[in-house]
Amino acid sequence: MSNLVSSLALWVPKRVRAVCILTITILLTGLTTITKSAERKPPPASRRGDVVDDYHGVKVPDPYQWLEDQKSPETRAWIDAQNAYTRSFLDALPGRDKIAKRLGELMKVDVTGLPRVRNGRYFFSKRRADQDLYVIYMREGAQSKDEALIDPHGWSADHSTSVVLRDVSRDGKLMVYGVRQGGKDEVSLRFYNVDARKDLDDRLPEARYISVSLTHDKSTLYYSVSTPDGPRVYEHSIGGQSGSDKEIFGKGYTPDKIIGTDISENGRYLIIEVLYGSAANQTEVYFHDLSKHGPLQTLVKDLPNRFFGEVGGDTLFLQTNWEAPNNRIIAVDLQNPARENWKTIVPEGKDAIEGFTLAGGKLVVQYLKNASSELTVYDPSGENLGSISIPAIGTVSGISGEWKEPDVYFGYSSFYIPPAIYQYNLDKDTRATWAETKVPMTKDKFVVRQVWYTSKDGTKVPMFLFYREGLKLDGANPTLLTGYGGFDLSETPRFSPRELLWAEHGGLLALASLRGGGEFGEKWHQAGMFGNKQNVFDDFIAAGEWLVQNKYTKPAKLAIIGTSNGGLLVGAALTQRPDLFQAVVCRYPLLDMLRYQNFLVARFWVSEYGSSENPEQFNYIRAYSPYQNVKQGTKYPAVLLVSGDGDTRVAPLHARKMTAMLQWATGSDRPILLLYDTKSGHSGGRPLSRQIEESTDETSFLLWQLGALGN
Repeated sequence: MSNLVSSLALWVPKRVRAVCILTITILLTGLTTITKSAERKPPPASRRGDVVDDYHGVKVPDPYQWLEDQKSPETRAWIDAQNAYTRSFLDALPGRDKIAKRLGELMKVDVTGLPRVRNGRYFFSKRRADQDLYVIYMREGAQSKDEALIDPHGWSADHSTSVVLRDVSRDGKLMVYGVRQGGKDEVSLRFYNVDARKDLDDRLPEARYISVSLTHDKSTLYYSVSTPDGPRVYEHSIGGQSGSDKEIFGKGYTPDKIIGTDISENGRYLIIEVLYGSAANQTEVYFHDLSKHGPLQTLVKDLPNRFFGEVGGDTLFLQTNWEAPNNRIIAVDLQNPARENWKTIVPEGKDAIEGFTLAGGKLVVQYLKNASSELTVYDPSGENLGSISIPAIGTVSGISGEWKEPDVYFGYSSFYIPPAIYQYNLDKDTRATWAETKVPMTKDKFVVRQVWYTSKDGTKVPMFLFYREGLKLDGANPTLLTGYGGFDLSETPRFSPRELLWAEHGGLLALASLRGGGEFGEKWHQAGMFGNKQNVFDDFIAAGEWLVQNKYTKPAKLAIIGTSNGGLLVGAALTQRPDLFQAVVCRYPLLDMLRYQNFLVARFWVSEYGSSENPEQFNYIRAYSPYQNVKQGTKYPAVLLVSGDGDTRVAPLHARKMTAMLQWATGSDRPILLLYDTKSGHSGGRPLSRQIEESTDETSFLLWQLGALGN
């Protein structure tokens, strides 16, 4: 259940981290015409209201609070006007077709997800090169033919309905999958009889299901779900009515908590974990012996630390930062679970433990060494059995195995190495490719470097640079800087078609591993949360300054991009150092940090940021909150804000309000645009065609603003 943090943090599984600039030849006269047109076009009018909020005696104006009402006729008319304004610029840019064509070549490829192996059957999601959406597939054996089980392509004309695999019974005969509309986090649950190749009549309604767990006999589904009162765990009898589901855990927990469930591989134990927000600065752990029908037992409730576990046999292995900022793994005998009997199996080391899985009676532990992945195998006594080789500096993205099976599966990629899924046999010490993404790449030689720079307070921060061999340090390279810096999530080298495209055409990609992430354990995380959040922005700004000082680029050629918490990052950067950046793409962002906690699931994030409801926290949040720190007359960079109605995680009101505020305030002639989709959202499931369209818009915008001509 260690994936709960990443799946409910601001960025999801998986995020789009960067948009790469395709430098194409366009007529200088055409660019000049567009630039002059931009100067002549004023943005649509945005009414400035007179709302003033009182925070602990401090009066704070909020002139665009009316834009929080997403359904009001005034807001809908404003969105339509903004979209028309944005399209008047982006649709006129030369070379859009060439950008879309190359993005299509790189993105329209077969992509396969990590498999779940159940009784010799392999279940996985896959999107073929000729498909717009992911389809749920199955193989009857590791090397057998792929068979499509659930294909959503015919369910909606615009491909806005998608599916996601949620769980499979241990015998491989019953599958639970979710149906998502647009890009929402919420799904409805359906049950699929694998042998009969058809759905059961049983369904659960649309909701934010945090976890779902089938029992071995396929009679019961345990699931945790967010409700208006807080997270709850229910017991659903397969074939029964959802209205009769029994609540078994969660009473009294408030909406700022997250609850996850899991059933052990042997079917005996139900594990329940309570996370105190996405940052999970505290976790409670409970277990229930289903074979004895006894009471729920408490393992952890009184420690202000994180605990995430997996069961092998009768042992619960827990990864924790308790007395170990870089994490350690302890073993708990569930037949004798008293704390004095706990044993440290994998001690804390100098490198942070990012996660682990169980396979073949062993532990496969994923480390981060200077923000790059490494895998090490241990036996249950803690003996180090050696490392699993991976191709190069890069990222292990997902790892899975079964306690009684010797094969472990993991995804891997790097900046110029497309994603592959490897099957590693622990008994034979052999690695084979189970699936790979074949991308039509150029034969250029690429360079990946990790540099260290000094932040404002003297802290050394690493940054990856990715570019084509032969880059000149003449201060004129179009450069795209990105980062995240939050929720203990790490920024590591991974493959992105758009980043590859950028490097193919002579651009520099810079990925900063900022404080607030998990690259160097909990101390690194805590150095960028609550009152230390300004450290994250300082780290990012210092990265931009380093790139300029070392003649990789200059402000007129420097763009930044961030998504979600990364949207907050670039929002703070553009308001604090507008002179350092030429262009900004701010995607699905948090920007009004004084009111963020009032909307959707944002209570999950109070454990990371704090809240303006607290007088002390109000002071430091107000100091950096981008929306409140826009100053009239400042010459702001060109900004493209991206969001949509379908985002049910980060409220799209942030992008709407910030667009209006920046359009009113900016003293430059650079455009402030809003790219707003009425169906898109924060989660996966968006059709590939729509992803390419959005990437084309973002890339065209950056190309235009950076003036990258003829490279």
